[in-house]
Amino acid sequence: MRTKPTRCSRRFARLFFALVLSLGTSSLPLAAQWESGKDVPYVPTPPNVAEAMLKLADVKSGDFVIDLGCGDGRIVVMAAQKFGARGKGVDFSLTRVKEATENARKADVTDRVQFLRGDLFDADIHEASVVTLYLLPDVNLKLRPKLLRDLPAGARIVSHSFDMGDWRPDKTEEQDGRIIRLWTVTEKAKTTYGGR
Repeated sequence: MRTKPTRCSRRFARLFFALVLSLGTSSLPLAAQWESGKDVPYVPTPPNVAEAMLKLADVKSGDFVIDLGCGDGRIVVMAAQKFGARGKGVDFSLTRVKEATENARKADVTDRVQFLRGDLFDADIHEASVVTLYLLPDVNLKLRPKLLRDLPAGARIVSHSFDMGDWRPDKTEEQDGRIIRLWTVTEKAKTTYGGR
């Protein structure tokens, strides 16, 4: 019989995830990357992986990309700068939102992107044609019903590293040892996987 993970075990898993990834992706101390109340630690996606995510999602100039847990905004900025898309990033941290906004200014894409402080579970994603994620597995699963409810059929979801439980991806690729997965929202997926 499968037991429900305790709050302590979930916290340990998140801290372990943050430690492992921060050792390989950032020189900042772990404490600087974790903020109280967040569901996910801040661990940046490497630029080459971000670009691979956008390519896997086949992002074009007509797309609207939303990055949930956007961090420094690199995926949304890249979507605008290299692919001509519009976009929005949502992050719990005001520090990250300010950093992302400054990165958009430096890249001269502020006319095509915006960054908002907010809870990713409350974010307005209705206009997205592409959603990008680098979240923990349990967060992906909690978010899945919202994605399938709010996104239109045909929207693409691309995740760095983590899956969506029993909803199998349409495509999986590897970029420098990182797994990237792509799902396309369909009416069948909405019916089959949209519940909790």
